[in-house]
Amino acid sequence: MSQGKRQAKKTRKTSETEITVSLGLDGKGTAKVKTGIPFFDHMLNLFARHGLFDLQVVAKGDLEVDLHHTVEDVGIVLGQALVAALGKKEGIRRYGTAHAPMDETLARVAIDLSGRPYLELRGLNHRGRVGNFPAQLVEEFLRALSVHGGMNLHAEVLYGRDGHHQIEAIFKALAKALEEAVRRDARVGGVPSTKGSL
Repeated sequence: MSQGKRQAKKTRKTSETEITVSLGLDGKGTAKVKTGIPFFDHMLNLFARHGLFDLQVVAKGDLEVDLHHTVEDVGIVLGQALVAALGKKEGIRRYGTAHAPMDETLARVAIDLSGRPYLELRGLNHRGRVGNFPAQLVEEFLRALSVHGGMNLHAEVLYGRDGHHQIEAIFKALAKALEEAVRRDARVGGVPSTKGSL
């Protein structure tokens, strides 16, 4: 099992956004994030901190039009960086599950780094807003991450009332579940699949 550093840098440039993401899976939770969307920056910072990922995100988007393009495209590039950092996925646990409480809210996230993307998101108040950040964009981010990260991703707010707490609990549970899924396990020989590849 390779013990090399698992890190990657990816860039995406379109007429709507220009985004660069650097991701280190075996980090200490340090983050440098600048998307122009303060609440989203906060979520990405805590994602890095609680997942022990070293993360840098620089995003310039058409925020005067909408936040949607920037949030979705960050999810795309983060997913691409994850795939590149994982390489052949040898020796990883593959699956991760975490619960995260946030005051009155409890969220659960389960991940399978199967290479087969699928998102199931339940319980989030999609119509809410945190400042100028629409809660609906959480789904757009998670879908982009799932598709481009090749992960089966299930996220659920089990209960809770405050929109900020709901979103924060999802991001924290996402971080912990992903940290578990990418974690190396000396007992895993090769790729963790009976098919021989992921």
